[in-house]
Amino acid sequence: MLSLEIAACCKTLKFSQNMVENSQRITADNHQEYLLKLLKLEIEHREKARRDRLIKNAGFYTMKSFDDFKFDEVTVPTSINVDYLRKCEFIRDKSNLVFYGNVGTGKTHLATAIGIEACKLGKAVKFFRTAALVNKLSETKKAKELSGFIKQIMKNDLLIFDEWGYIPLDRDGSQLLFEIISECYERKSIIITTKKISTGAWGKIFS
Repeated sequence: MLSLEIAACCKTLKFSQNMVENSQRITADNHQEYLLKLLKLEIEHREKARRDRLIKNAGFYTMKSFDDFKFDEVTVPTSINVDYLRKCEFIRDKSNLVFYGNVGTGKTHLATAIGIEACKLGKAVKFFRTAALVNKLSETKKAKELSGFIKQIMKNDLLIFDEWGYIPLDRDGSQLLFEIISECYERKSIIITTKKISTGAWGKIFS
């Protein structure tokens, strides 16, 4: 009966229901210590729930981590290192990253791993396949909802555009994509993954 009353209080105060279980588990020497332990567990629960929510909302196609990524197979600029990527310091700097190489070289893996680490640090991330993003932009434009969709995108700290340039875009699609890039300039961080391509081919991909 007492646990039901505690659960009702938690609901009123917008505490998680796991406080009921924690309240029965915790041992302490005095009331203050007991309360402190209970509140710390609630904070940990909320932080984990927020991280999980950020990862879910990011829209990653698969879950990847740094642990199984082979950095010895890629070339990293001398100005940065693995810790810089793992700690997502480029987001703080409002910098952008471009991963390019042949198919199967781990570009999407690394971009996803960084995105997940950013979520764990409390950053809002959105992962897009570039062609799918352009289609969504076109759909919202036709529905006269483009402005609202762009505002949603701009709420994120990091945007990941996967498979950039894999599919040729028409003029309208190129302009819509440019609008997103323009909005992000010096305000948000972007990661782009793209295949190795000659400079002259970009004009054919982006009309």
